[in-house]
Amino acid sequence: MNNTKELSKLSIGFIGAGRVGFTLARYFYEKNLIISGFYSRSCESAREAAEFTRSKAFCEIKELVAASDVIFITTPDSAIYEVYLQLKECGLKDKILCHASGALSAQVFDGIETEGAYGYSVHPIFAVSDKKNSYKEIGRAYFTVEGSSQKMTIIEALFAKLGNSYQVISEANKAQYHASLVMASNLVIGLYHMAARLLCTCGFSEETAQEALKPLFLNNAENLCSMGCEAALTGPVDRNDTGTVKKHLDALADGADTIDAVYKLLSRELVKVAEEKYPQRDYSELAGLLTDVLGKMQNKK
Repeated sequence: MNNTKELSKLSIGFIGAGRVGFTLARYFYEKNLIISGFYSRSCESAREAAEFTRSKAFCEIKELVAASDVIFITTPDSAIYEVYLQLKECGLKDKILCHASGALSAQVFDGIETEGAYGYSVHPIFAVSDKKNSYKEIGRAYFTVEGSSQKMTIIEALFAKLGNSYQVISEANKAQYHASLVMASNLVIGLYHMAARLLCTCGFSEETAQEALKPLFLNNAENLCSMGCEAALTGPVDRNDTGTVKKHLDALADGADTIDAVYKLLSRELVKVAEEKYPQRDYSELAGLLTDVLGKMQNKK
């Protein structure tokens, strides 16, 4: 591949015909990038993805490699290295390999330099929930990129073409980066589930608990995204309401699990936000109520 070849002339192939593969390939197609096609362990899956992205289905991985300048591996994380080993047998000189894992770095392409190829992690900060429709929304997603500096200009040109914002990160920060995303998405579900369980102990059914929490949750999420943490913060910590926080802790103290410890840990983080929001206020008493969290969690094990 000629390093000066324009991005618009590069052909992009996909290995893995799941939700991420469908979404990225169709999104790239909509942005007038060339999609060479799909390879999957199931030829039928490859054909379905190829039809959806106006491209070609390959039943042999070597055929996709020959037809592609850039190869996106959109398989589950556990299969990426296995796919890479298969790709090495096909000859990778001058190829650009990208995987879409949030947790794995480009180091999964071990020894790729000796193959004369270049490896990258290209990850959308986006929940791909529907393989036939998520491409319509991924245009607003932020991406992260990590990998070889040698062809980074081509990856950056890709995002210039797509119009998505992106951040280049280092391999050393990949695990911390992914933990951040889990906290902002998956762990929020854990908090929501805890909140619903608490309402159920107050007489709510599972259905009415969900109905009651939904507008509160959605309004708070909208405020957080539009105004930021400080402006969106409300509630007893925001008011420096030590009395109410103490009542909460007393009510949660007899729980069989660690819900009170979770309350303390997150409230301590909210104190930091409140202190930035109201630098003139003294939050020391409230902070004192929220100490010794780890000891309480260990005692409950």
